[in-house]
Amino acid sequence: MNQNIFFTSDHHFGHTNIIKFSERPFSSVEEMNAELIKRWNEKVSPRDIVYHLGDISLERPELVKETLNQLNGSIFLIKGNHDKSALSFHKRFEWIKDYYELSVEDADAPNGRQKIILFHYAMKVWRSSFRGTWHLYGHSHGNLPDDPTSRSFDVGVDCHNYAPLSYDEVKAIILQKDWKAPFGDRED
Repeated sequence: MNQNIFFTSDHHFGHTNIIKFSERPFSSVEEMNAELIKRWNEKVSPRDIVYHLGDISLERPELVKETLNQLNGSIFLIKGNHDKSALSFHKRFEWIKDYYELSVEDADAPNGRQKIILFHYAMKVWRSSFRGTWHLYGHSHGNLPDDPTSRSFDVGVDCHNYAPLSYDEVKAIILQKDWKAPFGDRED
């Protein structure tokens, strides 16, 4: 079974005010929800894996289940600051964590595995950042200036055409950055 890995954040399903706050191009929360579901499912198949970095839904608990059941893939949730209602339907998620250190098989990465720190909030430094470990985050809705020398960036939908990003898309963005190991080739 071939599984693709995706990353995303900050859908804010059911949140009318996010349309105004983030200047989203939708005339209603119903239109926004429908389009976000459509764009998710155009990229993610039922067999794929999605790491959602928080703020998936602000809908009332009775509506969360209906929305989440329309999304393809196995979803792993990193809690955001607006996930109380989503937590009411915890069975939809493979797991729910505050923070996660992911390791992805990648022949181009050191030792054949790319390490990625997943957290709702942006960090200046993180575990093994000096070794090239990536950091993906959300929360800022594209309002936090990207650091072109850091192997981190905002995977929120407001920054990426309202759709999840595949591992390969994340890798392409990260590798365009002008990152240099701060300590050279030192051994610890």
